[in-house]
Amino acid sequence: MYLFTSEVVSAGHPDKCADIIADNIVDTFLTHDKDSRVASEVFVAGNKVVIGGEIKSKHKLEKIDYENIVKKALADIGYDGHPHFNKKQCLHPDDVEVMVFLNEQSPDINQGVDQEDGEIGAGDQGIMFGFASSEAKEYMPAAISYARMLCDKVYNYAKENPDKLGVDIKTQVTIDYGTKENFENCKPQSIHTIVVSAPCVDSMDIENLRSLIMKLILDTNLPEDLFHMEKTRILINPTGKYVNHSSLHDSGLTGRKLIVDSFGGYAPIGGGAQSSKDYTKVDRSGLYAARWLAKNIVAAQLAKKCIVQLSYAIGVAKPTSVSVDCMGTNTRLNDNILSDFVMKTFPLTPNWIKNKFALDKPSKETFLYADVAARGQVGQADYPWEKLDAVEEFKSLK
Repeated sequence: MYLFTSEVVSAGHPDKCADIIADNIVDTFLTHDKDSRVASEVFVAGNKVVIGGEIKSKHKLEKIDYENIVKKALADIGYDGHPHFNKKQCLHPDDVEVMVFLNEQSPDINQGVDQEDGEIGAGDQGIMFGFASSEAKEYMPAAISYARMLCDKVYNYAKENPDKLGVDIKTQVTIDYGTKENFENCKPQSIHTIVVSAPCVDSMDIENLRSLIMKLILDTNLPEDLFHMEKTRILINPTGKYVNHSSLHDSGLTGRKLIVDSFGGYAPIGGGAQSSKDYTKVDRSGLYAARWLAKNIVAAQLAKKCIVQLSYAIGVAKPTSVSVDCMGTNTRLNDNILSDFVMKTFPLTPNWIKNKFALDKPSKETFLYADVAARGQVGQADYPWEKLDAVEEFKSLK
């Protein structure tokens, strides 16, 4: 037996609420001015929402209705004031108080970012890691892939049935690889344990709650070769039922769900969060580029799994380093060749990454940063940085 576990939280978790509100602000400014520079942190506690940070934009800060952004974001998440949870049990949008402490960005921060030749220097120094694995169809590790499937299933049910469940949900999946060798070679053997925790209305007893969530688990279409009802350990609300949830009972802050947002602890992550930041902050754009590279390398069947590391210096466009590590699972090309090819072929400047994935043009037709904050920064097929459009380029390598 060799086990590995990942957890996921829904959009209704207070930390995710903070991320989603912050990225609604990013979406708002970039929609009005694609050259906006945004770094807006959000803290949610009780019925208070605190927004702080720095912004540079042609769209004036005072023109933004921050209270409306916050209340609409919370309503979209599922905190829309339905009467099935009272105001002591769950956050209601009409009770929310919003405090804003946003300032104009210092010109010192921007020097070197917007360059005279049109290039964009990195908005900060830092390291970013992208990862991909052949374990699941999303080219993600199995544990977080299936934890996300379960979380999505329960969360969507909760939104559609607010008379039964609340939206502050957590899931966790443990994969048994059998041996360390199978783990290293991306060969999961079974789903060992599933944990689901979800709030329910006061009138529902724990037996009915567990029965309801069990039905949702069975309806999630987990892979039949891994999920065995008679063998998989399933824990549903292991401490019993809970009714009180949301930020009234647990505070939330931007950037506290980096593992959930990325690879479930299976691979390294960079030094900074993605949510609340515009695309010049390479914590965001660098992750997307590194994930895209790793995914295309694995999809080209050059390796079973792959880590791509990028690093940047503030105000400098080109990355200071690029490395590819296939963790010994290479099929025909070694890491030196892959690293050299990536470095020579893809500019990987913030401007190139922005144009490649249209990061300055969030929209309902392409992607919205707030939606990315809700669903995870990587691993969703409809994100531009998840496209497999460099597979043939990698396959042609000799």
